[in-house]
Amino acid sequence: MPGFTLADLAAIVAARADAPPSESYTARLVADPARAAKKLGEEAVEAVIAAIQDDAEALKAEAADVLYHLLVVLHARGVPLQDVLDELDRRTAQSGLAEKASRSER
Repeated sequence: MPGFTLADLAAIVAARADAPPSESYTARLVADPARAAKKLGEEAVEAVIAAIQDDAEALKAEAADVLYHLLVVLHARGVPLQDVLDELDRRTAQSGLAEKASRSER
């Protein structure tokens, strides 16, 4: 039985983005990409704090929030999840150190 995937979450975000903003938190965020991006940043900071505090349960919850808000921001800005996955695929085709060095040369 396959588990829940980021593609599943992206599909849920896309479906909820089409709902009226009065009925959907996702639609409200998509309608205001700057607010969505700010919320992503807030959730990322909360995930960092949970990691520093070695709080696995909080980190799990905050990581879920980060992934959700990231997918909302991607959707709001018209960047498909597959484009991000393709970029990760490109980057992981070489060692992490070589990939990082190639980015600093740009």
